[in-house]
Amino acid sequence: MRNQTQRLTLLALCASATLVLSYLEALLPPLYAAIPGIKMGLPNVVILFVLYRRGVRDAAAVSAVRLVAVALLFGNVMTLAYSVAGAILSLTVMGILRRFNWFSPVGVSVAGGVCHNVGQILVAMALLKTEEIGYYMPVLAITGTLAGILVGLLGGLLLKQLGERAD
Repeated sequence: MRNQTQRLTLLALCASATLVLSYLEALLPPLYAAIPGIKMGLPNVVILFVLYRRGVRDAAAVSAVRLVAVALLFGNVMTLAYSVAGAILSLTVMGILRRFNWFSPVGVSVAGGVCHNVGQILVAMALLKTEEIGYYMPVLAITGTLAGILVGLLGGLLLKQLGERAD
């Protein structure tokens, strides 16, 4: 019983931290105004932490809480659709890479950042019924890589500070 309570408390704290980071990120000016939708992905520092500390299932639970809450607080149904697609692909790839210890937290995060963008582009192509939006992917791959490096470094630092091995 105590382990379950500790687990739920940790996940609730992590979900709360992702919401605070999402709010702070929403307050920041756009990184590059000419290209909409580019964000640093600060909440993903917490998702990466949960992935390494508790596993993919708990990371998915925290991510799901964040996605729904952020869509309700700051977005809309379309925001949720794009975010869910990106999160599913991202977490799937990050979970595989983490499970087999193929990359450091930075590498796992970069793969997650790029895959998140791929998932969003695929949904946009399907919803808008156009392939031309795919031309946006090279820019998103670069920004996803840069954001993934930042998130991975911060997540690795968090894991190190809290005594978790970050392979």
